[in-house]
Amino acid sequence: MKIEKTKEEGVTILRLMGKLVIGLGDVVLREEVRDALEDGAKKVLLDLQGVKTMDSSGLGELISCKASANRAGATIKLLHVEDKVQEVLDMTRLIGVFENFNDEIDAIASFRD
Repeated sequence: MKIEKTKEEGVTILRLMGKLVIGLGDVVLREEVRDALEDGAKKVLLDLQGVKTMDSSGLGELISCKASANRAGATIKLLHVEDKVQEVLDMTRLIGVFENFNDEIDAIASFRD
């Protein structure tokens, strides 16, 4: 798992590329989100377009990141959730836990509301 970090209009965007699975992606995601929150990020957008596979550990890490953000007074939203990841979120009925966007401009604008 690789994560590219950028910032747009005060929104920290983490672009995930690879597998969000135990031992690979889950730890990398946890560390990147923790670092962003420690740096004071309050608006975090996880771009999942590059994530083609996610297991239960990856799902658990998404939930854990959201909980960490909430404790820090921050918000995490999802962008470009691909089919395989969407299926996991749908099956577990967790899709409603996250605001989910298909367009980056709309996602960034949602943080202004």
